[in-house]
Amino acid sequence: MDATDESRRFAELALPHLDAAYNLARWLSGSASDADDIVQDAYLRAFRLFHSFHGDNARPWLLAIVRNTWFTEWRRRRDAADGTPYDETLHGDERLPGWVDDIGSSPEAVAVRREDAQLVHRALEKLAVEYREVLVLRELEDLSYCDIAAVAGIPIGTVMSRLARGRHLLSVAVRAAQEAAGSQTGGIAVARASACEYRMGVNHER
Repeated sequence: MDATDESRRFAELALPHLDAAYNLARWLSGSASDADDIVQDAYLRAFRLFHSFHGDNARPWLLAIVRNTWFTEWRRRRDAADGTPYDETLHGDERLPGWVDDIGSSPEAVAVRREDAQLVHRALEKLAVEYREVLVLRELEDLSYCDIAAVAGIPIGTVMSRLARGRHLLSVAVRAAQEAAGSQTGGIAVARASACEYRMGVNHER
């Protein structure tokens, strides 16, 4: 394959996942400007490594590069700040509250949905990164457990345990935020959070 064909194939396989790459980088970094830099660096790395990619599904491969690009920078910043390295060994499938696509079309339902989503997103931003990344990959990017394991470089069992723990922590955080805010519309999200936590143990790989 000559350079022109390789560039064309890279564009065909990688560019459709640009939004997913940015989404992951944005949730990991917590910064829109950092996410832009991460994605740019990741795509440059991906292009340089493209000769080693085989197959037609570049999404997990590309998102793994995005993740590794961010953690390389994260470790550099963290080590420069206090010398503490990142520890990768830390600690039926319902959607999380606020990620339900259709709960009704009335203005009241739309308002509840937006309020729930904002609460969830704020709570998600505060989760430890090892839980945040698997939740984003599963709930927002809809990756399979196998693909999440490939992206994060961890066993599938660890993916499942982190998802379970992350969902529980997120549900607790959302309920606490609603109670603190005295939300009158928070009952729907609380009910969903409880249902999500109850059914976590019966999730199945698609």
